[in-house]
Amino acid sequence: MNYLTSDKKQELFATYGQSNTDTGSAESQIALFSYRISHLTEHMKNNKKDFGTQRSLLRLVGKRRRLLDYLKKTDIERYRAIVKALGLRK
Repeated sequence: MNYLTSDKKQELFATYGQSNTDTGSAESQIALFSYRISHLTEHMKNNKKDFGTQRSLLRLVGKRRRLLDYLKKTDIERYRAIVKALGLRK
């Protein structure tokens, strides 16, 4: 996982969370998952038969979906803000 350095994580948490140490909020987790999903998607384009990575990519997408559903249920404004900021569909 050398593509995801601790500096990059802190940058993501600072951008989408409340602070760069805010690792637990739904927004910061969704941003981190989205970054990892985009990286794994690029990997899958070049390695179509890498089924281990394919499975972990699908698990990450599911985790992000569940977090987005939770956020939508609890605070619709935060949900709309993170979807817009990350450019996700829906």
